[in-house]
Amino acid sequence: MSSIVTTDTPVDGTTGQGTHTLSVFVNNKAGVLMRICQVFARRGFNIDSLVVSQGRSARFSRMTIGISGDPQGLEQIIKQVSKLIDVIHCSEHHSEDSVTRELCMVKLKCSPSERSQALQIAEHFTGKTVDLTPTSMIVMITGDSQKVDAAVTMFSQFEIIETVRTGKVVMARGQAGT
Repeated sequence: MSSIVTTDTPVDGTTGQGTHTLSVFVNNKAGVLMRICQVFARRGFNIDSLVVSQGRSARFSRMTIGISGDPQGLEQIIKQVSKLIDVIHCSEHHSEDSVTRELCMVKLKCSPSERSQALQIAEHFTGKTVDLTPTSMIVMITGDSQKVDAAVTMFSQFEIIETVRTGKVVMARGQAGT
């Protein structure tokens, strides 16, 4: 079970809807993702990003889910998800107790005369050029959502051909389990 699904637009924190990052540890079985997504849909939460990958053991998967919705219903969602068959645990992670990162690849239409400016922007955001042709380049940026958003904004001075983002991945700090 491996999947990456994201939205193209960042979540607007000014809408009165909170943004949250959940980590869900599950048995690696068919249908688990669908059952979890139904819980969010029934409670009116939107899934903004979803990363699912196999754990250290092929028997388990970890889901990192970025959601937006009314914070009042979040505790209930965590309880409902935790009760689902094949869910081992579900927990919310906050920025002070975890490390959250995203990866973004941006394909730019970029002539040789513009290339040095694009490379300077990539270097500023600690990005890497992962593909280079005479007319385009692909830059990879990693970091928190705000850093990725800022890099994409800076690259918008060029013609952006395509953007692909992984969504959030999260790991608890210190000895705490994710």
